[in-house]
Amino acid sequence: MNPTERFTGRADDYAAARPSYPDAAIDALFEGLAEPSQCTVVDLGAGTGISSGLLAARGAQVIAVEPNASMAMQGAYAAHLRLHAATAERTGLPGASADLVTAFQAFHWFDPGAAIIEMLRLLRPGGRAAVVYNERDERDPFTAAYGAIVRRYATEETERLRSNAREAFERDPAWASVRVVGAEHAHRLDRARLHARARSTSYLPHEGASARDLHAGLDTLFDRYAHDDSNDAAVFMHMLAIVSIATPPS
Repeated sequence: MNPTERFTGRADDYAAARPSYPDAAIDALFEGLAEPSQCTVVDLGAGTGISSGLLAARGAQVIAVEPNASMAMQGAYAAHLRLHAATAERTGLPGASADLVTAFQAFHWFDPGAAIIEMLRLLRPGGRAAVVYNERDERDPFTAAYGAIVRRYATEETERLRSNAREAFERDPAWASVRVVGAEHAHRLDRARLHARARSTSYLPHEGASARDLHAGLDTLFDRYAHDDSNDAAVFMHMLAIVSIATPPS
């Protein structure tokens, strides 16, 4: 499947149920740069705009690069933020135009070599690139049980692909240095959003008997672990945001 089309048909669920990123992760991206209001950020594979919105909320000028129209239409694009329809490998943006180039939850869908070349082309002197991933923290029992369901029904080895892509980014010889920061957080999900979270995952079945069994398992999981939070039952998926920040040679 063409990576740019993987989430067509899943965009509504993605926007409704994917986790955000903790303040500490965004802090790490800007640490040591100019004030965010003085920075231009290119956010590659911006999807529904979760990451782009967080970057723009700091006052940075953000260009959200997203090739999938159905995903981009979900974005709450606001002040300091504009949408640009293009791929990560060929943005068409001017060279040396960004202080920070990011890819949140998306780098494994790119051609890594071509994307890094494009990152380097976009960066101004003194700029940096970063890959950010939300990964499940399976030290938490509910999160571990959800992960077991995902692995049972996964149709592709996308979780391994994510890990390999992050490692490829961190080890690429283009970088003079790489710093990795981890930030823990939790994602609150009611029953409907738990189901939407699974439906938003491109490597889980979307229809048929396997999908029905998957969602029956999620109902059982919710009933076992849900907390009654102000008369609104919810589960909490524990996450670790992994921020890999790369600096090119000066």
